[in-house]
Amino acid sequence: MSTRRLVAALLTAVAAGTALVGCSSGSQESRCADRDGVIECAPDQRSAAPKLAGDLLTGGRYDVADARGQVVVVNFWGSWCAPCRAEADDLEATYRATKGSGVSFLGINVQDSRDKALAFEEGRVSYPSLFDPASRLALALDIPPNTIPATVVLDREGRVATVIRAAVTQDRLRPLVEKVAAEESASR
Repeated sequence: MSTRRLVAALLTAVAAGTALVGCSSGSQESRCADRDGVIECAPDQRSAAPKLAGDLLTGGRYDVADARGQVVVVNFWGSWCAPCRAEADDLEATYRATKGSGVSFLGINVQDSRDKALAFEEGRVSYPSLFDPASRLALALDIPPNTIPATVVLDREGRVATVIRAAVTQDRLRPLVEKVAAEESASR
């Protein structure tokens, strides 16, 4: 078995175990609606996201807590992932369409080398990405995005509003992002 397959198998096993533990009574996932791989949590059912911070692919540091007050769309991806390549244009289009309404995007690159990740991102996306080759940030979420690609929408208070465990299209993602942005604007 190749090293990459072994690492992928181990991470899948850990993510599956984490998901099973998370499904115990009272977990956030059990309180939220799951529709075709999209988990949406009502505002009163949301839990705070864990610390999502680290080194950016392009250098420097980023902490999602600094974006408090904005809706943050977090996409987990890898350069080796064909669905990640397929969704990149839709993510960028959604980012450009929603950034004027207080929405920011953050990529989190997993199970990858920095060089391959940088080559993948070049010319595809204009928002930043954290480099997390061990997938620690994904595993820390209460609702783990246990597939790659996966997208998590955080509300303006930094709580997990939506988890999508599949590749996204702009037609699918944009309404979910706008819904979270609108509900938060209405409650201010």
